[in-house]
Amino acid sequence: MKKRLVILTGAGMSAESGIATFRDSGGLWDKYPVEQVATPEAFRTNPELVLEFYNVRRRELLNTKPNAGHYCLAELEKDFDIDIITQNIDNLHEQAGSTRVIHLHGELMKSRSTGNELDVYEIDSKKPDIHIGDKCEKGFQLRPHIVWFGEMVPMMVEAEAIVRKADIFVIIGTSMNVYPAAGLLHDVKTNVPVYLIDPKDVSTNRYDIHHIKKGASEGVEELKKLIK
Repeated sequence: MKKRLVILTGAGMSAESGIATFRDSGGLWDKYPVEQVATPEAFRTNPELVLEFYNVRRRELLNTKPNAGHYCLAELEKDFDIDIITQNIDNLHEQAGSTRVIHLHGELMKSRSTGNELDVYEIDSKKPDIHIGDKCEKGFQLRPHIVWFGEMVPMMVEAEAIVRKADIFVIIGTSMNVYPAAGLLHDVKTNVPVYLIDPKDVSTNRYDIHHIKKGASEGVEELKKLIK
């Protein structure tokens, strides 16, 4: 029986692919204040700006490919029962071939109705932009399928349940400062080995973490050797 490997990924996972991070110096939050592009209030106040912010992100994603770290995680499915819980809104894990991916903060290549959050739609890569006047079949304006600041994280309960079943827990490219995702570390059983892949120091409340101080691609390659 395969061991259950649960992986939490953040912006550092996709940085090597050229996806701009939000929190690092020079990141997207330095250029666009959170309040202007990533809150329900911003969408009510200036929907054109919010839609265009995500339209640009979507166009960039369509010209982006997974990196070696993404592919290495997908290959590990041969030897492990893997769940990936990602804070990223890109689809690079799926592009690389990972089959079980939970997106805590939503998905860039999907839209949803402002009338019912359960009405979610795939976005055609040939027509990637959402405009004012683009509506669902019930007549409600479409918005990015993104969890904005101040909104509930609907996939948290499922993510917590998955983490509790982990035989090995891995954190890749996240500061562990963003809640509620950072709280998933509390759901890891005390006897479960925890690996952290990040070139920077990351502060956590556990002292038994094996820290691989490398970027995502090199770090996942080292992880593979350690856990096999």
